[in-house]
Amino acid sequence: MRRRRRARLAAAAPGRSRGGLTSKIHLATDTARRPLAVIVTAGQAKDSPRFIPVLDKVRVRGPAGRPRTRPGAVAADKAYSSAANRAYLRRRGIKAVICRPRDQAANRKRKGSGGRAPPHLRPRPLPRAQHRRARHQQDQGLAGPGHPL
Repeated sequence: MRRRRRARLAAAAPGRSRGGLTSKIHLATDTARRPLAVIVTAGQAKDSPRFIPVLDKVRVRGPAGRPRTRPGAVAADKAYSSAANRAYLRRRGIKAVICRPRDQAANRKRKGSGGRAPPHLRPRPLPRAQHRRARHQQDQGLAGPGHPL
């Protein structure tokens, strides 16, 4: 009897905490709040390591073709704001909408970028065609002192 109970509890992924046995539900939903992927872990487990496995389980069936596995953007709590998670999203071309905790923002400021994104990730001030046109005018000597470049 005890063994069966332990096996059932292990399957539900309970964890010990001051409040007793607890568990966490890591959930991915769409914009209509319908569940797409779920992982249940022990209550004392950290959140951030479950970010990638939950996103890997997402499969959205369309009217035809294979299921979609890459969302356009991901909104998450700041518990999921780690460098590894952000790198994973960048590699897959997914926009991250995740707040940065104060300690991460302070660390970036201390490193010297003023708290902003790295230069290669910052948006361009001009669209590409305008930028080329302005650069060409500057190279030809046609651009004046108030030119955007």
